[in-house]
Amino acid sequence: MNRDRLEAFSDGVFAIAITLLVLAIRVPETDADLGHALLSLWPSYVAYVMSFIVIGAIWINHHSMFTHIARVDAWVMILNLLQLLFIAFLPFPTEVLARAFLSGVDASIATAFYGGTLSLLGAVVTLTWHYAAANPRLLDDRITPEKVRLLRRRYLVGPVLYAAASVIGLVAPIVAVAIFIGANVYFLLPRRSSEGLFIIGAPRARPPADDPASQARPDEGR
Repeated sequence: MNRDRLEAFSDGVFAIAITLLVLAIRVPETDADLGHALLSLWPSYVAYVMSFIVIGAIWINHHSMFTHIARVDAWVMILNLLQLLFIAFLPFPTEVLARAFLSGVDASIATAFYGGTLSLLGAVVTLTWHYAAANPRLLDDRITPEKVRLLRRRYLVGPVLYAAASVIGLVAPIVAVAIFIGANVYFLLPRRSSEGLFIIGAPRARPPADDPASQARPDEGR
């Protein structure tokens, strides 16, 4: 599998997962005032927006990472599949979180469960970059060692922050939710670097079509 096929498959999973999030919002079944019933669903709206931002930020991050990873091997594909495993799973903890806040029962457990999912996802994202950085043959030839080190540190921010928020969620769920939202709004924002403003879709070097390193072999990385 070449890199373009990996990205196309990943984009499909991201698109499905972000669409499934809306299923966590249930149409109210009530004979009472509909307006009040709709307003009372605010935890579902918050959970939906929060997870939409999370998946959107990770999708942008995924795109950015693969502007620097020019070639893929078997381990990159496996780590990418693990990322997608948690992305596809995210609608479930999103609904668990929304229902817990709606019922007012076990909100702390639901928040920690949601944060734990994000922590594991962030850890896999970080591991993907660390693996690629340890194998320079996989990287775009234009990336500098300084940029590689900078991204090593930057990718650690997510899982550490999510893990800390998960612990906070056990005692202060609302605070943890605010951290989840704030962190991912920050991750969504373009960043200015020594090369200028980060722009989604920046051009990147592509390996030749017949480059054997652009295709994974079963024994690579094992």
